[in-house]
Amino acid sequence: MKPVFTIMSALLLAVIATVNSCPPSDRAALLAFKAALHEPYLGIFDSWTGTDCCHNWYGVSCDTESHRVADINLRGESEDPIFERAHRTGYMTGFISPEICKLTRLSSITIADWKAITGEIPKCISTLSFLRILDLVGNKISGEIPYDIGKLNRLTVLNIADNQISGRIPASLTSLSSLMHLDLRNNKISGPIPRRFGRLGMLSRALLSGNQISGLIPGSISRIYRLADLDLSMNKISGSIPASLGKMAVLATLNLDCNKISGTIPPTLLTSSIGNLNLSRNGLAGKIPDVFGPRSYFTVIDL
Repeated sequence: MKPVFTIMSALLLAVIATVNSCPPSDRAALLAFKAALHEPYLGIFDSWTGTDCCHNWYGVSCDTESHRVADINLRGESEDPIFERAHRTGYMTGFISPEICKLTRLSSITIADWKAITGEIPKCISTLSFLRILDLVGNKISGEIPYDIGKLNRLTVLNIADNQISGRIPASLTSLSSLMHLDLRNNKISGPIPRRFGRLGMLSRALLSGNQISGLIPGSISRIYRLADLDLSMNKISGSIPASLGKMAVLATLNLDCNKISGTIPPTLLTSSIGNLNLSRNGLAGKIPDVFGPRSYFTVIDL
């Protein structure tokens, strides 16, 4: 009886391990994703071995119930011991393979600060309906923002700063009704800010500086009740400053410096809740409105 019991126990453990491990399709997609990248110094992919990608694969996390891959978190700058032992930050070449889109239950993708990852944002990213975080900051990714990115109705963070993204901000981006943090800084994005930008009702930070954005500041921005930080500096924005920006309830930082903005300074900006105001290096004219009072408070004001 003992050998039979031992065999049955081994089979039962094998079945349990199979049930609790990631699906072979998810493992295959991760390995195809890995094959398009080259990380020569830290060996972060050395742990990507074995059949179960849900356990001890560096930067990979799975949903506890479905055992599908839910998070890819690979940062080139981290306090993880693997970086401390190497006494260096990360460096990775290659590109983000479209195979990543076969991980259909992904909730977050963080592939940040690797300095040399090139290629484009896979257009199929917009099919990942569970995606909440897309963070690709600090690489050399080029191409355009996927035109139908607005399909990601659960997305709360979109950070593609410090890359080489070009083209326009797609109109569909204004459909991201859950978006809270938008960071497009230091790219090559051109064209106007979408007129319906104000539809991003949950947005608290909009950082668009260091691009080639032109056109007017949409008045609809003032309808974003939660917006606390608006940075449009170092672009080619023209026209006047909408007075409605000074009536926003929680706007604390407004950076419009280094543009082609003209007209006068709206008095509302100087009586608002804004504590950090930078309007320098534009084409503003006229007088500084004499509206300062006992409740006026600025940490920084640069005209």
